[in-house]
Amino acid sequence: MNMNELSNPNSYTALEGFNLTDAMNEEMVGMDVSFDRIKIPAGGSTVFEVPGDAPGETDAVKEFTGVILFHHPLFSYYRERFAGGNNAPDCGSYDGVTGVGNPAGARPAGGSCAHCPLNQFGSGENGGKACKNKRRIYILREGELIPLLLTLPTGSMKEFSVYVKRLLAKGRKTSAVVTRFSLKKVTNAGGIAYSQAQFTVDRPLTDEELPYIAAMAEQVKQFATRIGYEDEPASAMAVDPETGEIIDAEPTPQPLR
Repeated sequence: MNMNELSNPNSYTALEGFNLTDAMNEEMVGMDVSFDRIKIPAGGSTVFEVPGDAPGETDAVKEFTGVILFHHPLFSYYRERFAGGNNAPDCGSYDGVTGVGNPAGARPAGGSCAHCPLNQFGSGENGGKACKNKRRIYILREGELIPLLLTLPTGSMKEFSVYVKRLLAKGRKTSAVVTRFSLKKVTNAGGIAYSQAQFTVDRPLTDEELPYIAAMAEQVKQFATRIGYEDEPASAMAVDPETGEIIDAEPTPQPLR
């Protein structure tokens, strides 16, 4: 790998010679596997919080670009109010199809997410779902070797679904293009403002870049199920059971006593 390519990146060919699996296995033995995160603000702000160059520092940006290496549902249900930390949910799902766990009173142990009563609107606070539905997106920016993690809240799920379908209609996958991410301030019928992620194609990947991205994407898939539920926001937006609109913010979780 030519390090000069990283200091002056103009393509994803800088991935040549880099193996994420080997690097993580060698350098992170005995440590929790995770990736730095991009955060979507609350209250309708249109500025992302992204990891900065210095450890622990963040930068505020209006938009950024990167390749979506992999994305998957992230469902989680806690019988007791989630107070943060690294506690696994009582039932969770990395594919949005099958739940793993024991949500007492709903089903014996895991099962079909589509048929779970806790995954229906109205089962949670303010008409939302008791099981929180989000989506994790693994993004690789040009000039970097480790992907970043973006967790989409409920209010951005529809926009992402539309974007993916537009790509598929043209015979492309999300991992075949560089995506431009931005935020839009949206106000629902109840007057509540929230930040909604927007997605557009910045450019298609070149034939030279595609094999490197494909190899990285496969490696990221292997790590996805090893990343726990820790560091996910403890609060989430409630959703109108009829329209799916964001209607209110759930109360800030308090520590369990």
